[in-house]
Amino acid sequence: MLYLGSRTVTYSPAYTLVPTYECFNRCSYCNFRDDPGTSPWMTLLQAEAVLKPLHSQGVCEILILSGEVHPQSSRRAGWFQRIYDLCELALDLGFLPHTNAGILSYAEMALLKKVNVSMGLMLEQLTPKLLDTVHKHAPSKLPEVRLQQLEWAGELQIPFTTGLLLGIGETQQDCWESLEAISQIHQRWGHIQEVILQPHSPGSQQISNAPAFDVYQLPEVIASSREILPSDITIQIPPNLVTDASWLLACLDAGARDLGGISPKDEVNPDYPHPDYQKLSEILEPAGWELVPRLPVYPKYDNWLSQELQTVVRAIAQTVNPMVQCYQGHERQTRR
Repeated sequence: MLYLGSRTVTYSPAYTLVPTYECFNRCSYCNFRDDPGTSPWMTLLQAEAVLKPLHSQGVCEILILSGEVHPQSSRRAGWFQRIYDLCELALDLGFLPHTNAGILSYAEMALLKKVNVSMGLMLEQLTPKLLDTVHKHAPSKLPEVRLQQLEWAGELQIPFTTGLLLGIGETQQDCWESLEAISQIHQRWGHIQEVILQPHSPGSQQISNAPAFDVYQLPEVIASSREILPSDITIQIPPNLVTDASWLLACLDAGARDLGGISPKDEVNPDYPHPDYQKLSEILEPAGWELVPRLPVYPKYDNWLSQELQTVVRAIAQTVNPMVQCYQGHERQTRR
């Protein structure tokens, strides 16, 4: 689709659909969740009304980002079906779904593979000491459970995104060990497209008073990550969380090469608006970087997809234009 040079930075023109904000986890730094039973689920009619106008905005990826319904809940099957149906709707309307819905079973992942070109789950940090602090009330943040999902994604040949959350109580050594675990799983299966390095950025809804990760340390973390991770894994950083232009450029010089899904609203960090394509270009181009769009599945993984999905990918790949100034003047999605 794209021929990328050494001074190329990619992003995905994306839009986020949230089936529900309800989540049985209660991470102390979270700015996303609602209590179970308090968040209405998005209907297919609501989703269709949101999706149809997006073609004119240059959107290609629909990120299905959901809070988690407990695996033992009587509502789990309905929740999963809603996610599946939203993915199918997005495909029918000519978009490429990418689902991140927390911990899934092997069977759920196998089903979602039929209607997703890629999927994701943040590893966050593997150190078990966080189960006594920020993850004390988050059962699905067990390190072994999240590692298992990365393994299953490899077994199922699902192109996958994972990443670390920085500044939630881990040590530097904890970070390196988490990256080593990602590296080892990727070496077995070859399925990790990107690793996100996400600095903890305090928001208005979190219950803890943990300070922000010092983004001025991010270039050093990126450089070390680049040494640990296999060269075919792209390092991604969220540009809305690195607001100093000079330090954003320093992150690229250190080895980051992707800015993730640029959408009207960062649902995980709603206090930090995404910069639009034009603003990012004005930062990157004078420094010699070219900002180009990509699809949520990398070309080398096309043969992992069903023939039906490959057909949709080929059609959308022909429409992606590096000069599309996505989201300028686009109406922001509201939380409710």
